[in-house]
Amino acid sequence: MGVLNISDPPLVQAIFNRNADEVQLFLHKKDEVNALDQERQRRTPLHAAAWLGDVHIMDLLISAGANVNAKDHVWLTPLHRAAASRNEVRGRRTARDKFWQTALHIAAANRATRCADTLLPHISSLNIADRTGRAALHHAAQSGCQEMVKLLLNKGASLSASDKKERQPSTGLLIWVSHLEVVKLLVSQGSDKSCKDKRGYTPLHAAAASGHVDVVKYLLRNGAEIDEPNAFGNTALHVACYTGQEAVANELVNRGANVNQPNNRGYTPLHLAAVSTNGALCLELLVNNGADVNMQSKEGKSPLHMAAIHGRFTRSQILIQNGGEIDCVDRYGNTPLHVAAKYGHELLISTLMTNGADTARQGIHGMFPLHLAVLYGFSDCCRKLLSSGQLYSIVLSMSKEHVLSAGFDINTPDDFGRTCLHAAASGGNTECLNLLLSSGADMNKKDKFGRYATFPYILAFYSNHGFQNILSKIIENIAISHLFFRAAADDHCLSS
Repeated sequence: MGVLNISDPPLVQAIFNRNADEVQLFLHKKDEVNALDQERQRRTPLHAAAWLGDVHIMDLLISAGANVNAKDHVWLTPLHRAAASRNEVRGRRTARDKFWQTALHIAAANRATRCADTLLPHISSLNIADRTGRAALHHAAQSGCQEMVKLLLNKGASLSASDKKERQPSTGLLIWVSHLEVVKLLVSQGSDKSCKDKRGYTPLHAAAASGHVDVVKYLLRNGAEIDEPNAFGNTALHVACYTGQEAVANELVNRGANVNQPNNRGYTPLHLAAVSTNGALCLELLVNNGADVNMQSKEGKSPLHMAAIHGRFTRSQILIQNGGEIDCVDRYGNTPLHVAAKYGHELLISTLMTNGADTARQGIHGMFPLHLAVLYGFSDCCRKLLSSGQLYSIVLSMSKEHVLSAGFDINTPDDFGRTCLHAAASGGNTECLNLLLSSGADMNKKDKFGRYATFPYILAFYSNHGFQNILSKIIENIAISHLFFRAAADDHCLSS
């Protein structure tokens, strides 16, 4: 709607050209006044005129019998279209679209104050809810139109009306609050600055999430609780750090927000800054203001673990430089190096190794970081981990004893007898397998189920050469334990 299409009927083209004489001519020729468009959107010529707001052409169409209550493919009448474009037209004022929105909802959302003023005398209740439970006042508050909010309040709109998430218009700003003057207006009308929705979010959480420092300052000056948690235990500072709102985080910290307050899972704002896409400045702010860089969550995750999960290279450096423990273990025994290896973050692996991370530390079920890198097929990470002991290998290269380039025995099994070669074979990455073999991995090692690391390749051989009977018997013996290998790493190794 609003764009002329050459396939439109001549009557519609005349409407878009705002040529009333041509419109009158086509109507005189008995052109179908309620003809639907050619784009299967079921819009009539009156929809087009209402969108344009051409009152004269609308009068011509209505006089010729245009249906003022015709609905298009999303149940919008010409009145809805007029409201969306801030124009006026006659029609059934309470007609609803597919989202149960009336023309008043749409006028409020589109800041169409004049249109709303025209509609109000014909509407029995200002608090009619749409499908999401939101009244016109919710839409007006979201749009930030102070004039519209004033109009609705003056006409009797209820401040206590809640949507389906139990957001009143005052807190209804929860997700969208960005207009200080509207917030002030609602507060002056008695809105509760500390009210919460179903998930415990307050207006302060919303302002923090959207980065509106002026609203944050106003709410704090008027008594908003700075460390009030939502249903997940997150404070406004948690939210600001997770969304990367550095200016808001700075304001909250300067006003005394607790930088070490854990949420329900034990994560502090620093944990969330470590994982956030845009949280680098927030992380630096927190570290400089006393955040504990080694505080662990309920699962034992430190901020460095969190940075490793998402490959946050710069943030990992800041944490390490400020005392972050390199080999801190979570409840499953995994270090940040295990985490980085599982998720394939080679650059982070280099940073951790440069700062002394222990590549021989065994984590969940006794697995090395190398187990995880090859299991998930990250050959670059495998190569990096294998390079950790090259100097050691060169020094003892003349020895009859086999010395591995990784600096530790890569044939050391985990708790189930599986070596790194078993992991590589299970993961199916040929490059990882070749790297291990060239570094001295023993093909003759068996796990506790009596399987060689080459079993997956034996399976491939039998499958490719048609020996299906033999293949099925092999599968019976190893399928369950093979699946367990991956499940053990997935379920416990790096739960975030």
